[in-house]
Amino acid sequence: MSVLDSIIAGVLEDQSKRELSTFALTEKMASANKPLDALAALSSDKFSVIAEVKRSSPSKGALAQIPAPEKLARQYQNGGAAVISVLTEQRRFGGSLQDFSSVRGEVSIPLLRKDFIVNEYLVKESRAYGADLVLLIVAALSDEALGQLYDLVIALGMQALIEVHNQEELERALAINPKIIGVNARNLKTLEIDKNNFSTLLPLIPPGIIRIAESGMLEPEDAQQAFLAGADAILVGEALVKSDNPATRVREFLNVANS
Repeated sequence: MSVLDSIIAGVLEDQSKRELSTFALTEKMASANKPLDALAALSSDKFSVIAEVKRSSPSKGALAQIPAPEKLARQYQNGGAAVISVLTEQRRFGGSLQDFSSVRGEVSIPLLRKDFIVNEYLVKESRAYGADLVLLIVAALSDEALGQLYDLVIALGMQALIEVHNQEELERALAINPKIIGVNARNLKTLEIDKNNFSTLLPLIPPGIIRIAESGMLEPEDAQQAFLAGADAILVGEALVKSDNPATRVREFLNVANS
């Protein structure tokens, strides 16, 4: 079983333990605030940062305690982040929906639910907790599931960050006419990072689609490399959660392209 398969199996088991009835989930979605426009937040003329609340990862282990994710998120917003990503997968990343709720109550910019969204329940659950943007990983989904989940995301008023790792996945992603594509430099099978993914895949994404560079953003120089390869934004986690001043650190990543 690959790392990705193992993570998804855990996600589905955890879902089954907390799953609400159809009625309760529908009620929770109805009471959630209207989705914020994540597309507009990432469509400015300036280079953007998606700043991530992330306690740990399969490749690095524990990164930061983060006793108050909402305070960290507020610092990200103050630093100029366009979107905040919150990990909600518990077993490998130490996240939770409670983290997401805490952040949602503290910031006024769009939130990305960063998890392994592989069925309709998880999409609806994301909206019920106030997500504006959800992650759909092409490697985790069949073509049919990818299209169906993407349509549901849009129908619920959210946007989807469609994540790819190679050219074959990019071609599959383009078939659903997405508005946002993320190129992940991390191989989900080996967990190794190849930053050449950015220069290889980002130029292949057609104009009009927002291009996000994911993983390996440890220093501003990494952001500059992604920007020169064609990225409109980067997703940064580890470098921010380990920083003594996350707001300043966000600005440092932004200044690479916006100075």
